Order: sequence, then structure tokens, then C-alpha cells
Amino acid sequence: MAEIRMDSAVYRWVIVSTDNPMSPADFEPEPRKKGTDSCPFCPGSEQMTPPEIAAVRPKGGQANDPSWSLRIFPNRFPALRIEGDLDRTGAGIYDLMNGVGAHEVIVETPDHSKDLADLQPEQMELLMRAFQERSIDLRKDKRFKYLLIFKNHGASAGASLSHSHCQLIALPIVPKRVMEEIRGADRYYEQNQRCVFCEMIRQETSERSRVVLETPEILCFAPFASRFPFELWLIPKKHAADFAASPPKLLKETGEALRQVLIRIKEVLRNPSYNFMIHTSPLAATPPEGYHWHIELMPRLTRVAGFEWGSGFYVNPTPPEVAAKYLRGEK
Repeated sequence: MAEIRMDSAVYRWVIVSTDNPMSPADFEPEPRKKGTDSCPFCPGSEQMTPPEIAAVRPKGGQANDPSWSLRIFPNRFPALRIEGDLDRTGAGIYDLMNGVGAHEVIVETPDHSKDLADLQPEQMELLMRAFQERSIDLRKDKRFKYLLIFKNHGASAGASLSHSHCQLIALPIVPKRVMEEIRGADRYYEQNQRCVFCEMIRQETSERSRVVLETPEILCFAPFASRFPFELWLIPKKHAADFAASPPKLLKETGEALRQVLIRIKEVLRNPSYNFMIHTSPLAATPPEGYHWHIELMPRLTRVAGFEWGSGFYVNPTPPEVAAKYLRGEK
């Protein structure tokens, strides 16, 4: 019989199939295209992107030349544009505002053939530092209320270009999913005077059945109420609400933990498409007391269909305990 599980952070119910769980072999691998023809993210194609915002050039060089190892520039087709005022107005019972924000692309490697799982630890550390530096810089703009850092890997995850890259969007409002987490965390904190995410860490490290990887600073586990097969969370073991305030050691371990997990996903699930995003506190003067930043990583192995859209329930065909076992390398 299936189980209906609740995510204690957001009070979200998930149906988990426990009778005949799907294994990695039950999911079809997605074909990969890595052609480099006219790739705007490859070295030598810098004129095909907007002028860079920042870059890492270990051997020196000029802006927008091909000597970079990591490069950041505005998205050529941004979801939101940085110019202008919000001008929030009403339209009868509806609200609207101008599409003001920022949309940036972070290209993690000049090597078109490599994914995040193929990078070296020092490259992942540079990426985490780039995330932090852009977060600190963009929060100076008082129009922005939230910064979402995310990655789409593979066509079914929304990646329109095969050259590995991440994105950052600065928003003038706090996203609904983040607000749900914050409100759920606030409720739990008001009732128990404890962070619900810290409670998850304590329970997961005690039970161990859903833990995939642990370092001195980071815990990676399959959430009890996973929405998707092989969904993973990476979360700092010490309470922290704001990713941008992370000390260097935590950034380094976060990058390495993410790299190790992506290696396991690539090997076990045969290089699936995936999304990950950093959920952090809004750009407020005081971060929510009960909130805890974390990375959510979702391989794209199934599709959300009518039942999920109509009910708000997710159906997960692989229990998190089974997923964690495969990712730990256990038979």
C-alpha cells in the first residue's frame, strides 16, 4: 500500500509508492547532445553574449576575452530586466508591476564537454564563491526582495543550451514556494522554539536510512516526503538562514558535497536531466529566525501530470529510503 507523507516544513502531502518501488534501471536515460557549433558560452564566442559582469581569469587577461575559467554575464533573453521602476498598480481586483529584476548566467567551465559532476573541487568552490559574490552585490538594489540561484541540466529540465551553466534571477517579490517554507518554518518555531530544518538534520543523522552523504559541515539526504524520485536536499548542519553569509569553509564543503552527489546521480541514474536551486532567506534586514538555507536537487525522471496539477499532491514512485540506498552504492 502507498504511504501519504507530510513535509513538516511546508505542510505538503506526498504520495509515496512503497509496494513496487522503481529502481534506477526503470527510468529511461535521456539522449544527450553536446555539439559545440556556434555555442555562445564557449571561449572565443564572447561577442555572442552581453558584456560580462564578472569573470575568473587565473592567468590574467582583459574583460570579454577568451582567457576565463568562470564567466558571468546578463542573460541575452532575460525573464526580467534591470532597467526601470516597478510602478506597482492595480487593475480592478488584479495587481501588476513592471518586469524589473536581474537575470544572469554563470558559465562554470570553458570546457563544453564537461558537466558539474566532471569539475574539480577547486572549480566547484569558485562557483559557490561566485554565487555568494553576486548575491552580495545584487542585494544592494533595494528593488529586489529575493535572489534565486538555480541550474537546469538537460533538455527536459529546461536547459536550452548544452554548455553547462547556472542562472541567477533577482526578483521584486518573494517566490510562493519560498514563502510557503518560511511560513511553515515560522509556525513550527512559534510552537516549538526550534528550527524545523535543524530538527530534520537531527532525525536524519539519527535514523541514517535517508542519508546519502555527510561532511563536517553539510548533510545530504532524501527528504522523508520527497516529491520526486531521487530528490535530494543538501543543508548546512549548523543553523544558517542566509546563503550569502556563508563562511569560506562552508562554501568549499557545499561545493564538494554537491559535486560528489552529482557524480553519484550521473553514475546511478545514467546522467539524467536535473534541476537544483538554492533556497535562502529573503533580502530582509533580519532573516527569519526559524528558516534554514538549503539546496534542493531534483532529477527529472518523471513528469508532473493532471493529478498533481489538480490536487497539489505529488506522486513519488521511489521511496526516499530506497533512493538513498542506491545513491550510497548499496544493493
